[in-house]
Amino acid sequence: MTSHPTTTNWLSIFLLGLIWGGTFMVVAIALEGYGPLTVACARTTLGAVTLLLLVRLLNRPFPRGRAVFAYLGIIGVLNTALPFALLSWGQQYVPSAFAGISMAALPLFVLPLAHIFTDEKLSSRKLLGVMLGFLGAAVLIGPTAFDFSEGSLALPQLACIGASFSYAISSVLTRRCPPIDSITMAALTLVVGAFCLIPAMLVFEGIPEWTGTRSSYAIVFLGLVPTAFAALLRVATIRTAGAVFMTMVNYQVPVWSMVFGAWVLSEVLPLRFFVALAIILIGLAISQWNSLKAMFRH
Repeated sequence: MTSHPTTTNWLSIFLLGLIWGGTFMVVAIALEGYGPLTVACARTTLGAVTLLLLVRLLNRPFPRGRAVFAYLGIIGVLNTALPFALLSWGQQYVPSAFAGISMAALPLFVLPLAHIFTDEKLSSRKLLGVMLGFLGAAVLIGPTAFDFSEGSLALPQLACIGASFSYAISSVLTRRCPPIDSITMAALTLVVGAFCLIPAMLVFEGIPEWTGTRSSYAIVFLGLVPTAFAALLRVATIRTAGAVFMTMVNYQVPVWSMVFGAWVLSEVLPLRFFVALAIILIGLAISQWNSLKAMFRH
């Protein structure tokens, strides 16, 4: 049973929002010197090595049984390899803030999938939230959603939305996965992602070289902080304050991505970004209203 959120929990939630919100800016910096597959691969591999060492040091149990490993294989692709590659590729062409806002729709993508594949059914309130989320995503992409002519940003924008949808599918599969230690699970899914991305990187972009520029340090940061450290902080927060409390991060990530994009990268943010974010966050609040109300009542 989880306890009520403490001051430490609130600080953890703030730190996770800051880290994950700033990740898109750091990816943009890494892409200044490396290809998208190299960025995705390095981030995944560094995170996997770090978490495997922690699994060993903390003596965490390894899973047994084919069913668990089958789930881990699929989740590893959908939660690391595919979304990391899609985001890195998409961010070559769209502002980092766009990628951050697209992640805000993630919990709203989860709801209809959970309705179909789990026993978590959609209420009328949740359905309204989901509809607002899709409306926000449509506003975010804008009128060029299906304009695939040369120079169009439709594909990069859809890649970022696709990454969010991939995370949503992996989230539902994670709920259905047989019991497994959460830190071990995070490590092994990153290992799967690394096994997928290393060959892809070598084939399409070759062996990366350390340049000593800010792009190189950005890649190291991506592997250690938002991938490895944040995974541990997320586990600790869920264990002490609960999964519902963890959803508070979803409201912060897009906001921080816009702040860092405009402040550090001098990105120009069109009005539709702000409108889309407002619609998505309202949809998110409506869909999670009962849970949020219960949490703050305590």
